[in-house]
Amino acid sequence: MSVQPTLFDEETTPGRIDDYLGVPGLILYRSLLDHQEQVATLTAIDRQPWRDDLKRRVQHYGYRYDYRARTVDHSMRIGELPPFAVTVAQKLFDLGLVTELPDQLIVNEYLPGQGITAHIDCVPCFKDRIVTVSLGSVYEMDFIHSQTGECRSTPLELGSALIMTGPARYEWMHQIKGRKSDGGTPRGRRVSLTFRKVILTGDEQ
Repeated sequence: MSVQPTLFDEETTPGRIDDYLGVPGLILYRSLLDHQEQVATLTAIDRQPWRDDLKRRVQHYGYRYDYRARTVDHSMRIGELPPFAVTVAQKLFDLGLVTELPDQLIVNEYLPGQGITAHIDCVPCFKDRIVTVSLGSVYEMDFIHSQTGECRSTPLELGSALIMTGPARYEWMHQIKGRKSDGGTPRGRRVSLTFRKVILTGDEQ
């Protein structure tokens, strides 16, 4: 069964929805960042250098992640999170959306036609809570159960935080299809902030 809410719902009520889409452990927090905060965050991101080693541009903070080897270790530490990321991470923590401050961030840029294949974030690399914050343009994300293939889809609302924990983290893959529109609405440029807590040797999950 595929569950797909209206792509561009007019409702903008801030707040938290647990088990979003009926997916256990998936949390939506609407309006984490207001319009001014979104603009300020995106401006700060665009002042930083981008990496071009993927099909899309990325920025790594805290720890570099090796996509091919799917590993993170002590040697991959590249410093503290930048101020714009600390501000967002602290807000996530203060709202109880994460139980400890993230120490790793990947900023992804998606242009129309770009996406990311269905995946579960590296289990031995990162702790339970994965958070993505959306800026720029609304894209649709699919959640696909790794065993049953059941798919549930949602627009990634601007300024929202989507938190994957428990079954949503470990049993459901997520993807963004590489297309130029969603539901007939053209895509623009999307920038996402994906916050994670790294598991290093000797750490306990």
